[in-house]
Amino acid sequence: MCLSWLLIALFTGCDPRDTDTGTAGEFSDSELELLKTLDGVGSPPPETTNQWADNPDAAHLGQFLFFDERLSGNGEFSCASCHQPEHGFSDPNRLSEATGTTLRHTPTLLNAAYQDFFFWDGRADSLWSQALEPLEDTSEQATSRLAVAHLFHEDTDLREAYDAVFGELPDLSDPIRFPAEGRPVPGSPDHPHALAWFSMSTEDQELINEVFVNVGKAIAAYERLLNRTTAPFDAWLAETLHDSQPSSLISDEAKAGLKLFLGEGNCHFCHAGPSFSNKAFHNIGLEDRDWLKPFDQGRYSGISLLLDNPFNSAGRFSDNPEAGALKIEHLVQSDAQLGAYKTASLRNLATTAPYMHGGHFDTLEQVVQSYSDLDEFPSVGHREELMQKLEWEASEVQSMLAFLDTLEGEVLDEDLLSAPDSPLPPGRTQ
Repeated sequence: MCLSWLLIALFTGCDPRDTDTGTAGEFSDSELELLKTLDGVGSPPPETTNQWADNPDAAHLGQFLFFDERLSGNGEFSCASCHQPEHGFSDPNRLSEATGTTLRHTPTLLNAAYQDFFFWDGRADSLWSQALEPLEDTSEQATSRLAVAHLFHEDTDLREAYDAVFGELPDLSDPIRFPAEGRPVPGSPDHPHALAWFSMSTEDQELINEVFVNVGKAIAAYERLLNRTTAPFDAWLAETLHDSQPSSLISDEAKAGLKLFLGEGNCHFCHAGPSFSNKAFHNIGLEDRDWLKPFDQGRYSGISLLLDNPFNSAGRFSDNPEAGALKIEHLVQSDAQLGAYKTASLRNLATTAPYMHGGHFDTLEQVVQSYSDLDEFPSVGHREELMQKLEWEASEVQSMLAFLDTLEGEVLDEDLLSAPDSPLPPGRTQ
C-alpha cells in the first residue's frame, strides 16, 4: 500500500482501493467517509476570550473603527486599506502598502472566525489580539495605543459608543499622566513613544491597555460577521450524503476535481474539515521571491512572538485565560516549524489573489500547477513530506479549479462592506 493509501486507511478506516460505488453512486465508500469530514460548517465556534465577540453593539462600533483612517499615525490608513472588501477582505497587491510595506501578503478575513491562530505565522491566537498589532506596526497604521485612547476621549460619538459597550472611558484629560502618544517599543527604549509610555505609572498603563484591548475586541466582533460559508459544494454534499443519491448540483468536472482532492492529490489532509483547513502550519517548499524578506522562519518565530505577547488569549486581558492557556500552553518550538505557514482555507478564493503567504502566485491555476510540478525548493526548513510530484495533465488541473469554484460562499450583506454613519449603536445615533 503506497503512502497516500496508507494514510487514508489510518485516518478513515477505509481502503481507497475499495471500488464499491457506495450509497451515492458516483463515489466509493472510502470517498464518502472522507466527504463526511467536510460536512457541517455551521456557525463560528464560541470565542470566550472576548466577552463581546457576539455583541451587536460591539460589532457595530468595530465596523466603524475598521474603516476609520484616524486609527493611523498619519490619518490616511484603516484596517480596510489592506483588508479591502472588494477583494475578499484581502489585498490585490503581493505586499500591502500603508505607512510602509508589509513583509507578507495580507490574508483574507473571510471566515477568519473559524480559525485558531492568525497571521501567516500564527503569532496571534485570537481575532482581537490580531486586530491590535497592525495599529502600532510602523509598516501598517503606525499609531500608538495612547493616541487611540485619546481619539476616543476627544470624539464625542466614539466616547459615547465606547461607554455603551464597555463602560465608562477613563478620564484622560491630564496630559502629564496621559501623553498624547506612547507605546512600548521593544528594542528601542529611547524612542519617543517608549519614553512617553514609561513615564506613566503602571496603573495608568493598564488603563490605556484596557482601552486598547477593547478596541481590538470591537473590531474582532465585526470581523466575526464576515463569513461566506454556504457554497454550492455544501448544498451538493448535503444532498449526496443525506439523501443518499447522486447530486447534480456541481458539475462533472468539479466532481472529478473533488476525486483528485480526496485521492491522488492528498489535499484533504491539510485542507481538512468543513473549513478546508486543518488550522496547522506546513512548509510547502516555496522558494523566496525578490519582494520577500529572505530566510523568513514562519511558524518557528511566530511561536516566540505569540508566547511573548501580553495580549495573547492566556494573558490578563483575556476574558477566559484558562481557555487561552489550553490553546498555547503545549506549543513547542522545533526545527520542523521552520518555513511553515498556516494552512489557508480553500473557501472563497476567487477574489483573494495573489496567493500564498508572500503573494507568490497571481492565479489559482498557477497554484494548482505548482502543487502538481513541485519544482521549487524551500530556502528555510524542509518541505512537508506528504507532498509528492503529481504531474497532472491540463485537464486534471482544470478539474481541480472547477472544484475550488464550488467553494465560493454566499455574498456578504452589503451593509457589512462599508462604514456605518456613526459608531453609536443603532437607535442611539444623533
